[in-house]
Amino acid sequence: MEDSLALALSHATEVGAIAASRTAGFGDKKNADHEAVEAMRTHFNGLDFNGRIVIGEGERDEAPMLYIGEKLGSGKGLAIDIAVDPLENTNATAVFGPGAIAVLAASERGGLFHAPDMYMDKLVVPEQAAGKVNIDWTPKKNLTVIAKGLSRHVSDLVIVILDRERNEKLIAEVREVGARVKLITDGDLMPGVEACMRGSGVHAVMGIGAAPETVITAVAMRCLKGELQARFWPKNEDEKKRLKKMGGKLDKVYTHNDLASGKTAIFCATGVTQGSILKGVRFFGSGARTHSLVMSTQSKKIRFIDTTHVLDHEAIEFRL
Repeated sequence: MEDSLALALSHATEVGAIAASRTAGFGDKKNADHEAVEAMRTHFNGLDFNGRIVIGEGERDEAPMLYIGEKLGSGKGLAIDIAVDPLENTNATAVFGPGAIAVLAASERGGLFHAPDMYMDKLVVPEQAAGKVNIDWTPKKNLTVIAKGLSRHVSDLVIVILDRERNEKLIAEVREVGARVKLITDGDLMPGVEACMRGSGVHAVMGIGAAPETVITAVAMRCLKGELQARFWPKNEDEKKRLKKMGGKLDKVYTHNDLASGKTAIFCATGVTQGSILKGVRFFGSGARTHSLVMSTQSKKIRFIDTTHVLDHEAIEFRL
């Protein structure tokens, strides 16, 4: 049953990725997000399950969204909570840049934390450093622990950090310790996955990024046996009030087990544009080829799925 559900959910990220990919390069990130949302919503509502969105994306930039509390599916069968980002990295899609994905996480009802759409300070490390780091330690101490766990020198480490003004102090501290910093303009979710995969060239993720994506990353950490630590980083008093209203705690350090506490946790992601782990959607004639990552805590399997989709030739709008 769990494998069947994971596969059905992966189909949702596939159709979302295909829809978003058709808009890639046209410079309209909101339309790209809209197309992904509508494709995924249609797929979800064709499933025989009782789905509910607990984390939706879009409030921050007023984009279309699968909204928090939205009911999905037939309403019968398994009661599933879903955290979804129909198009992670809309900017990359608009300019046909790298690293855009359609992604979701799912668990039984109550198994995912209802994170408000604000920021979190986070630390993501692979299994070799899990249980040995602390987000409250200095970058020097954490990097030393990570390097030891990976049998490397600190100078060998590559740390992914979002290129934002709020992270400037951290970036300087990591470089001062001697580790290399890989700055990214958007999308720190998949780098967290990369950090847990040997040979990816990424060894940790640090810094302040979006809270909704942090919950999805938490599910990935449970599947990959990595570790995530995070603390909410509200920008103003209104965000503090919203955090309290949604049951969050300002000073608490949340782990991946806090944010994804369900017995069963499923992670699905499909590449929209070319990335480090996932290939982008490739179109040919009346078909498309997708590349997806599907993981779950119950199956303990990490699947890379390369799928060829035979699409309706007559429904394709050819652009001259």
